[in-house]
Amino acid sequence: MKEIRLTDVGQLKNELAKYRAGKKLDIRLFNQVARLAWLGKIVLCPLDPEDPACKSWLLYLQPLEGLAAQMIKVDEDLNGMPFASQIHILDAEQGAALAGIFRQGMEQRARELRALEVRDFYFEMFFDKA
Repeated sequence: MKEIRLTDVGQLKNELAKYRAGKKLDIRLFNQVARLAWLGKIVLCPLDPEDPACKSWLLYLQPLEGLAAQMIKVDEDLNGMPFASQIHILDAEQGAALAGIFRQGMEQRARELRALEVRDFYFEMFFDKA
């Protein structure tokens, strides 16, 4: 079995603290991730759900497909490669904001689907409204 010797425990603790704190995306990347969140193309979860002091979020980006992939351009900075998925550790503020955007997108799409379910296309197309 291979043994890893630690020479500076303080440095290791500092590195772990950086990961636990997460990091912020810049404005351009945050806006792109927010668009993906609104479409439901992200997965968010707390970084360490068992630790109440850890407020960071784990973000998984799903690659776009179909019409969304044709319409929304995602920077290679975000995904590394155009169709690759990637995992990020976000700080508490941006993670919570993305969770809210995700929720808004889901609620909006559900409202549109409910409206579509009760819409009567026939009467709209073949009868005058006056």
